[in-house]
Amino acid sequence: MASPAPFSRYEFLIAWRYLRARRAEGGVSVMTWISLIGITLGVMALITTLAVRAGFRADFVDTILGANAHSTVYYAPTQIYNELTEETYVTPGRIEDYEALAAKIAQIPGVTRAVPAVRAQVMARQGDAMGVGDVYGITLEALKSMPGIADPERAAGDPEDFDKGIAIGVGMARDLGIGVGDRLQLVAPGGARTAFGTTPRIEAYEVVYIFSAGRYDVDKARIYMPMAEAQTFFNREGVADEIGVFVADPERVDDWTLPLLQAAGERGQVWTWRDASGSFLAALDMEDDVMFVILSILVLIASMNITSGLIMLVKNKGRDIGILRTMGLTEGAVLRVFFLCGAFTGVIGTLAGVVLGVALSLNVDHIMAALNALTGGNAWQPEVRGIYQLTADLRAWDIFRAAALSLALSFIVTIFPARRAARMNPVEALRYE
Repeated sequence: MASPAPFSRYEFLIAWRYLRARRAEGGVSVMTWISLIGITLGVMALITTLAVRAGFRADFVDTILGANAHSTVYYAPTQIYNELTEETYVTPGRIEDYEALAAKIAQIPGVTRAVPAVRAQVMARQGDAMGVGDVYGITLEALKSMPGIADPERAAGDPEDFDKGIAIGVGMARDLGIGVGDRLQLVAPGGARTAFGTTPRIEAYEVVYIFSAGRYDVDKARIYMPMAEAQTFFNREGVADEIGVFVADPERVDDWTLPLLQAAGERGQVWTWRDASGSFLAALDMEDDVMFVILSILVLIASMNITSGLIMLVKNKGRDIGILRTMGLTEGAVLRVFFLCGAFTGVIGTLAGVVLGVALSLNVDHIMAALNALTGGNAWQPEVRGIYQLTADLRAWDIFRAAALSLALSFIVTIFPARRAARMNPVEALRYE
């Protein structure tokens, strides 16, 4: 007579009955529930953490790319030796042929646009309130091409009026108490040149547009000024400070570094968004790996409870194992029965953890809003983290590896007690019965 195939229906039935422990075997039932809850919470925490970390990184990168160029081309400073005074002067690297260079860069395959800009710092003043501003002198078309700046849902005013005034971040507008239509006084240290030297230049500009880029540091200090006005205000007539370059795939921005250097010439330098934020992104990636390992250990600890429960179950079912073995049940069948006992706990706990983890990740913004309300806004501080809210990015790969890890650990830890049950001598099991 042929023996039944592995994992037959009767093996599942026996395993399921063993898991439904009677009152006399309450210890086994308690251990099973502890294992189930532990695995559920571990998988839930792992999925939620991975989703939140992915969402934070995605929002961080989006806010960078939404308000900044993907790469910046600029000229290195030059040194000029004065033979009369025998002194060396360093002159800033200005781009005189910026329109021609921007057109040349725009022809590089994969470059979507190249935007000349004037950059400088000023002191912004409104009444008694003061702040430091980073001024970007760009054209109206360049302003409208940046998604993080020209978002009408998070802005006040009309960007079409940009040529009539300046645009500032919502953080600066809040700190200085300025609205659309008000005038903001800008003070540039290197202003008008006179016979007695350079004096600060002070001008008042109408605020025609207030934007929210989604980044605290940008909204607090960024000022956009029309290109021609910035050239006049900062003594940059006919020159630009840099060329902002936007590429088709910002994640692979380093692929365009060499072509940009070749287009810029010997004095050309390139600074990408990865150069500016690479260390922070690397820290995020390392933290993701560390968090995955730590939470994996928690899942392992929860899975080890399955071993304790199965060992107790094997002790309680010694008589049943002896009877089943004398009835013809093979060692392999006994091993599979107790393996299924542990596998049931791991599978059910993993499925419950996946469901709870997905539900928690999808509602993490509501949870953070409730925590902020309870803590008075201290649960999430944008001035520390850079972005205004915490979101989750559920990725199929993260869910898969969390579930696969939990199932693998659950299956592995059941092998030892299952083998112990399979090797139990039926004679010894029934000797004192």
